[in-house]
Amino acid sequence: MKTLLIANRGEIACRIVQTARRMGIRSVAVYSDADAHARHVQIADTALRIGPAVATQSYLDIAALIGAARASGADAVHPGYGFLSERAAFAQAVVDAGLTWVGPTPAAIAAMGDKAEAKRLMVAAGVPCVPGWMGDAQDAASLESAAHELGLPLLIKARAGGGGRGMRLVRDWADWPTALAGARREAEAAFGDGALLLERLVEHGRHLEVQVFGDRSGHVVHLGERDCSVQRRRQKIIEESPAPNLPPALREALCHDAVAAARAVGYVNAGTVEFIVGRDGRHFFLEMNTRLQVEHPVTEAVTGLDLVEWQLRVARGEPLPLAQEQIAFDGHAIELRLNAEDPWDRDNPWAPQTGTVLAFDAAAAGTVRVDHGVVDGQAVTPHYDAMLAKFIAHGPTRDDAIRQLVHALEVAPLFGPVTNAGLLHRLIQHPAFAQAQIDTGTLDTWQAERQESLMDRPVPSAAAWDFAAAWFAAGERAARSAPRLAPSWAQPMLTLHCGTEQRRIAPGPHALPRGMVHAVRTTATGPALQVAHEAVVFEFAPASPWPAAATRVDPSRIVSPVAGTVAQLRVAVGDPVVAGQPLASVEAMKMEMWVSASANGVVRAIHVAPGQGVAAQGAMIDIRTEPEPA
Repeated sequence: MKTLLIANRGEIACRIVQTARRMGIRSVAVYSDADAHARHVQIADTALRIGPAVATQSYLDIAALIGAARASGADAVHPGYGFLSERAAFAQAVVDAGLTWVGPTPAAIAAMGDKAEAKRLMVAAGVPCVPGWMGDAQDAASLESAAHELGLPLLIKARAGGGGRGMRLVRDWADWPTALAGARREAEAAFGDGALLLERLVEHGRHLEVQVFGDRSGHVVHLGERDCSVQRRRQKIIEESPAPNLPPALREALCHDAVAAARAVGYVNAGTVEFIVGRDGRHFFLEMNTRLQVEHPVTEAVTGLDLVEWQLRVARGEPLPLAQEQIAFDGHAIELRLNAEDPWDRDNPWAPQTGTVLAFDAAAAGTVRVDHGVVDGQAVTPHYDAMLAKFIAHGPTRDDAIRQLVHALEVAPLFGPVTNAGLLHRLIQHPAFAQAQIDTGTLDTWQAERQESLMDRPVPSAAAWDFAAAWFAAGERAARSAPRLAPSWAQPMLTLHCGTEQRRIAPGPHALPRGMVHAVRTTATGPALQVAHEAVVFEFAPASPWPAAATRVDPSRIVSPVAGTVAQLRVAVGDPVVAGQPLASVEAMKMEMWVSASANGVVRAIHVAPGQGVAAQGAMIDIRTEPEPA
């Protein structure tokens, strides 16, 4: 193995480049038009364009990837995670091209990629599985009949792929048609396969998983478990190892069953066996991810091993570097996923965010490891996953790791698009997290019920307002060069706004508080100051001298909440609509958001079509509204 093509992008591509370089292996990056100046392109030894921004025409294009491997002289391919990493057809195409595939065999991917077939194999291997329906019939009537036999609540899940795509929770039969259609559509878009299965929901469950590794000689080991229970919309945002408050007997059972699952399919290379654990302590197999996981760094931290190195060694035919009894575990590690999303958007919770990265200094995090694929000036687009970076802390205890992460989020903010950093900062200091009492549905419940203050949008502190006023009064150069600025008597009053709030404030001699960092961006009306305080980035700008535009929602104009792709239209021109009726959905960064009518009326015009891109606040549907009753 001399030259490795990395069939991926972002932080995982950068992560693989680093290990390849240390092992003396040349790296080849691939990129779409949206990623021409991305970090993974800059740090790899060679980079080749594979297509336009749309993933189906670039990162999901098998022919383009094989062509790039041939053109670059690569003799091996690493798929990373996501995209084609769990597509047996891609693995087979790599093998057929005479290249080394860094992953499990195509047969193992196929066996575990079909969740229904995977469950049948697990039952045969004695691994407990969640009760569900895994039939071959995929018509709506068969699925609904099976759902009624199982009862509610239940999950509709894509039979192919993972990562929370093609999954819908159903608690009310009235939601069944929409959930079924949404799961199938998302599964087809993400995996090219709309087949579904059904599972009973394990309420208040913990999501635990075990890292496994196998070699070509039939040896299989586990590298301990991870707790991935902190999720929003069934997608992980915090992972840790070891799982806190886990009884030793349950840990042993999970690791035993994970190894049994891997052996049942003759597993080779890295894989993860995922389980759901109920409040009664019973564990059930969910699925096996036949790839490296996003959260693999926490396992690396507690074992001291490089899992990408293990992948590359096993792929070129070497035995596992260590036997089970030689693998040691030390301390506690926690990973936070920094996502371009707005956790506090009440209309569209966790809405994906786009924009330009103004500044990100990962090195400021100090001892906390930051895996990222971000460069200053990079455009964050709606085409790919919302994750921008991962913060990974390792310490002697869980509390040590938490303290490191709190500090790292404060001193290494990402300026530009809105992120979830502030929520993560609050969350890891919340008593429920400290006591490991968060299950897979906790955050969604908090979001829906607004029962926790951390789900309320934060507001800038007085210190942030004061610093912004001092900056605008003194100018960027003075603010950067001096910790104390001109005295207040020398400065006029300023009117600044941040979000929906506006203040008239006298700039004064204000030092930069601990943990407060700033960056500047240029807007159509002049400079805007972004100030990070306690991991939340606030944007300040002088108030416009012009009258503010009306902020009242126009019920006759339906716009997209985010930049993305139109997934579904439910109306046609001339259709009557009622207030609250879902009209269309937009998909961006692995999420689907619906837009609804805000008044009764009739559809007058439609400006978009399924599969078409749409900008944030872009026009979608015009409604001729009915006059309000007198």
